[in-house]
Amino acid sequence: MPERTVTVAARSGLHARPAKIFVEAAARQPAPVRIRMGDGDAVPAGSMLGVLTLGAGHGAVVTLEADGPGAEDALAALADLLARDLDAEGAA
Repeated sequence: MPERTVTVAARSGLHARPAKIFVEAAARQPAPVRIRMGDGDAVPAGSMLGVLTLGAGHGAVVTLEADGPGAEDALAALADLLARDLDAEGAA
């Protein structure tokens, strides 16, 4: 299963607005994506509740994983999104 590891750049981490932007982008991907912190359980990246329960703050290292058609493109898009400071941007 393809994976990408990325550091969360948003100043508030994956909370509130950055989490919403990430979850909405994940839901639009052609392949289902899951996200986890460290050795923790992976949660669906398209689930707001799941993403918020990770407690991924600024600088947290998360792993994205996906399988199926479009998995590599989905991982690239979401990793690029997490690597940006979504708090500083007007919109994604």
